[in-house]
Amino acid sequence: MTMIETAGVGARIDGAVVRTPALSATGILERVFSAAFRGLVYPQIWEDPLVDMEALALKPTDTMVTIASGSCNVLSYLTANPAEIIAVDLSPAHVALGRLKLAAATHLPDHTSFSNLFRHANLKSNTALYDRHIRPHLDHSTRAYWDGREANGRRRISRFTRGFYTTGLLGRFISAAHVIGRIYGVDPRDLLRMDSVEKQREFFDTRIAPVFESRSFKALTSMRASLFGLGIPPAQYDALAGDAPDGMIGALRERTERLACGFPLKDNYFAWQAFGRGYQPGEQASLPPYLEARHFETVRRNARRVTIVNESITALLAARQAASVDAFVLLDAQDWMTDRQLTELWAEITRTAAPGARVIYRTAAAPSPLPGRVPDGILDKWDYRVGQSRDLGAKDRSAIYGGFHLHVKRDQAA
Repeated sequence: MTMIETAGVGARIDGAVVRTPALSATGILERVFSAAFRGLVYPQIWEDPLVDMEALALKPTDTMVTIASGSCNVLSYLTANPAEIIAVDLSPAHVALGRLKLAAATHLPDHTSFSNLFRHANLKSNTALYDRHIRPHLDHSTRAYWDGREANGRRRISRFTRGFYTTGLLGRFISAAHVIGRIYGVDPRDLLRMDSVEKQREFFDTRIAPVFESRSFKALTSMRASLFGLGIPPAQYDALAGDAPDGMIGALRERTERLACGFPLKDNYFAWQAFGRGYQPGEQASLPPYLEARHFETVRRNARRVTIVNESITALLAARQAASVDAFVLLDAQDWMTDRQLTELWAEITRTAAPGARVIYRTAAAPSPLPGRVPDGILDKWDYRVGQSRDLGAKDRSAIYGGFHLHVKRDQAA
């Protein structure tokens, strides 16, 4: 990227994250987080695509706008055959990852090679797959990103030969959590040997839960910067800490417990990523839909329906025609936003939403952030599905959010 392009990216991320003066303690943290977010944060997205697709009920005629993140869900949505997906992200690294996945789906010779690159993500042969089949088809900025050198002199694409899911802020955070566990005599990988939910819970109660009560762990997580590795900025830290009676420790313990015990391990690839640092081995493994062999040809056929751009979702919607979007996926981005930013976003969502359009998002705390912050004149055009949101949130295997939320555009004649 040129210096001008880099400055533009930084300004967009600052605009999303920075909320307080630079000389305040929170302001400093926000700027540190903004700088960190310019690199790779999420090697894998942490929202359950099966829950998303159930909520959105995508049709072959639908146009979707979504935040990209690691693009696992962008490609998984293709299994529902929507007409078009426009994915946006403020992080150039996330944009480069999404475009890499699309090019790989289109140009790799078969599912085995696709799986080698994105499921196993640790094979020495993966750089050859990239150079031969993918690199010639990438746009200039995406090719420059993956060909670019890291501090150790290796090309970024070599991350897929060394364990891609241990990289990025989130990957390094989970690796650090494993180190902390071993310091306290717990190997998180041992959880994956449990063959029932009951044994999973026993392992959590007796081995993992005590770590949360340790003095050093409490001291570590009391610092807002400690959760930057989870992609949690200061504003979202405060929301998460306020979602449990005993603060951040309680919130983290509750979310980890649900991840470890809330679903059978054989059905939950999020637990395998957290406790095993990769996807489950074997033909019957739980995987994101886009990595399942049965979906490969559908993903390959539909990959050209996706566009991924380095932009904010509000700015992208502002350039679209009215009533032109059927589905919106906001991830947890609203936890970062000011009242003004929320209002601007929902004004554009409401303007561009087709009749019956659906919006989904997640939040660190349980309640929706919209009431009292977005004008009633905007929210009154939407039906907030309280019961359905609660039921869908209970199905989310990633288990790390306090709330899942679904809004449906009301009939203007109603």
